[in-house]
Amino acid sequence: MTKTFTFGSLLLLSTALCAPAALAQTGASTAPNATEAAPETEETQAPGDQIPGGEVEVSIPGGGVSEDVVVVTGQRTNLIRRTPQVISLLSQEDIERTGEGDIAGALQRVTGLSVVGNGFVYVRGLGDRYSLALLNGSPLPSPEPLRRVVPLDIFPTSLIASSLVQKTFSANFPAEFGGGVINLTTRAIPDESFLEIGASIGGDTETTFNLGYTYYGSDTDWTGFDDGTRDAPAGLIAAAAGGNFNTATTPEQRRQFAMDLVNSPTTVLQTNREIPANVSANISAGTAIDFADDARIGLIANLGYSNSWRTRDTLQQSSLDPELAATPQRSFNSVITDNRIVVNGLLGVGLEFGEHRIRWTNLFIRDTLKQGRLGAGFNRNVTDQDPNLPPSLIEQNSYWFERQLLDTQLVAELDFGDLEVDLRGTYAKTQRQSPYEREIGYAYRGDGDPDTVSATDVDDYVNDLTSGGQFATIAFSDLDEEVLAGGIDLSYRLPSLPVALSAGYAYSQTERSASRFQFQYFRPDGALPIEIAQQRPDFLLSDFNVQTFNIQLRDVSGAEGAASYDARLDIHGLYGQVDATLFDGLTATAGVRFERADQSVMPNGTLAPTALSNDYLLPALTLTYAFAPDMQARLHASRTIARPQFRELAPQLYQDFESDREFTGNPFLQDSELTNLEARWEWYFDRNQRVSASAFYKQIDNPIEAAAFFAGGGQLRTGFANAPQAELYGAEIELQKYIPLDRLGGPFFDTRRLLLIANYTYTQSQISADDSVVVGPDLQPVEARLLFQDGAPLTGQSDHLVNVQFGIEDTEQLSQATLLFNYASERVTNRGPIQGSARQPDIVERPGLRVDFVARQAIPLGGVEAELQLEARNLFGQDYREVQEFGDNLIAINAYDVGTSFSLGLNVRF
Repeated sequence: MTKTFTFGSLLLLSTALCAPAALAQTGASTAPNATEAAPETEETQAPGDQIPGGEVEVSIPGGGVSEDVVVVTGQRTNLIRRTPQVISLLSQEDIERTGEGDIAGALQRVTGLSVVGNGFVYVRGLGDRYSLALLNGSPLPSPEPLRRVVPLDIFPTSLIASSLVQKTFSANFPAEFGGGVINLTTRAIPDESFLEIGASIGGDTETTFNLGYTYYGSDTDWTGFDDGTRDAPAGLIAAAAGGNFNTATTPEQRRQFAMDLVNSPTTVLQTNREIPANVSANISAGTAIDFADDARIGLIANLGYSNSWRTRDTLQQSSLDPELAATPQRSFNSVITDNRIVVNGLLGVGLEFGEHRIRWTNLFIRDTLKQGRLGAGFNRNVTDQDPNLPPSLIEQNSYWFERQLLDTQLVAELDFGDLEVDLRGTYAKTQRQSPYEREIGYAYRGDGDPDTVSATDVDDYVNDLTSGGQFATIAFSDLDEEVLAGGIDLSYRLPSLPVALSAGYAYSQTERSASRFQFQYFRPDGALPIEIAQQRPDFLLSDFNVQTFNIQLRDVSGAEGAASYDARLDIHGLYGQVDATLFDGLTATAGVRFERADQSVMPNGTLAPTALSNDYLLPALTLTYAFAPDMQARLHASRTIARPQFRELAPQLYQDFESDREFTGNPFLQDSELTNLEARWEWYFDRNQRVSASAFYKQIDNPIEAAAFFAGGGQLRTGFANAPQAELYGAEIELQKYIPLDRLGGPFFDTRRLLLIANYTYTQSQISADDSVVVGPDLQPVEARLLFQDGAPLTGQSDHLVNVQFGIEDTEQLSQATLLFNYASERVTNRGPIQGSARQPDIVERPGLRVDFVARQAIPLGGVEAELQLEARNLFGQDYREVQEFGDNLIAINAYDVGTSFSLGLNVRF
């Protein structure tokens, strides 16, 4: 449907059908200000309400899982101003200006947002569990074992037309709305036919043409799809799934299982001293056909591929000492090389007839990571380190991680004048497979003096499959998660009153099945002969050695926790909302949401299942007062919740290969409940320009915190626990300003302007810890004040977040050069582990300052539109540091140099 912003449509915009609006330009010029003189809307315009770019398509989900589409003639700050909630918006233009390859990178430019780990977005210092990610208004499953939230780094920016972040709760959204909701809108049906082709090449100073480690794998690894080489032997997995592998199988079977495994292609780590450059390619096409006076059908398709490399030379340590003194318990230098291949596709079909619209959107993303690592160091749990000798241990690993998302959505938007009905349904499935997780360790045997070498003192690294860091394991991980969701939204504008009523119902069902079967090579007859223990990994585990020396597989999957589990979450949501103008300049949006949820995690085996069943009645109120033609203020109050994620509840040991730490769940976790307050002032002082400031406060009952602890043998692990309570408060300020340069004179400056986009977020949080008893991450009862330091900040919260974009751009053609500054102060990633009666310092990450440069320029190329892109990232070489500190004592939990990256790209549009 096509509308202008009359009074009635403004009411619609403030109802359930519009709160999480997202913006995307369709068919407009790529110039940042292509149609500066767009016609005004039917209502009186305030300063800053005109729109560059002509028509702007806004995807407006209703009830959090549907969407209405309004084509507006006006400026996007008008949308930000007119929505009843506090939102931040990244248009396609904004995303392109940042030059980021995935949407997580682009989102970290938004006020109050930071990206932690592999694409998990934190809103105002609250972890990803407190945020909600939607695609076109519909929920998404996660391919990550540690999360229920989908990592946003798997979404290439080429698929996303816009991204909206709503920071204040409205009743049409699901109740898990602590920090905010992030709604991604895919590219929509075009106004005219087009074909666009793009490619890029790049690298970084730490990786490209430098030393790295990889392995062969299979012939088709470069595609992101294994050719079957890594398929898990069916008999091995079936035997392990029975839960009694070690007693139900014979020695002959356990030897045969070892020989059934693919050996050399998955085991031999190879040195590559010239890691290749990063490459990517993308093709998009779309068309629309009118087949009646008021009907048309449209189609849009996108296909993308990228192949990138990253090498990290890391230092990873841990200490058992409460004051982190003396020699670390464990210290390893490791070189880790990641080869990441992303394949993605989008197919959208739309039908418009009269004022009605039906849209069918299909999305496919496959994100594959091939990792090789080689580390040397010592582990005092295994053997004391003599500083005069070489590293006591060498460990090598080879991994293959597949993450895949398939999503299909069908939405019907029916407009009957004052009454609008939205029907929607979605099915989405994610998979994560990690076959052939190989880990092999060798121990140093000798005194470092070649003149004293004997039969038992070989002065070499050996692996006799017994103990003392001499091991070989293989694991197969599998995760499947499905989301089935649907609902209906109704919106009715009272014909004689400035009031809009809305109501809706939504249902979502999320099911997960996860398993990780790990096997250890062992020899029941004792240590291997020294001449065999010195062999390289594939010879060591060869069929000949397996048969000759009676090497078998032993199942160690359930040694700590469950090898597999099934989980399910069913949510029924019902809401009502009213949007009314109370008197001239003052509007109110009030609603209440009832939500019932049943969540269960069922370990396979003897462990007891976990079940959470809760009902919530959650109110929300926002008042907006336009006290001047170009200024307004907002007040907001609401109640929301945050549920434990599946993996946080599952009693299963899991190795996170990004942080290189082991995680385990806590089945005793409870829901968190939040009280949210906010006040905001906005000034739209000129066209396309604004300044705003806000203050916010949140009280969280039973917040879930990541907490480290030492397991058997002094192994550092991360678990989860509920703290009694926490508070978070802070303030934001953002500015968007353009400065025309035509006064400088000359043809170069006549159409150019300076751009300044800046935002700053100050956040403080503190945990309240008393003598109440909570279940700690090691599943033992503990006083909260011992596990949590009273007054400590929440994990993931930075006191200061700063984003600045400063550039020069042409208002009549595509020509941009932008410097981007991003700063985040230190933040806690894990609560410090308890050692005896003392608690170690928290584990802290130091993101620091990152400076990027992005240039985009239209160039003539055979009569077609072409765009040249140049990017330089991390110009000052900000390193990654995750540490523990006590006075002058420092333990590097994970530290490595990031380097500076460069890329050059070309896009052609026909």
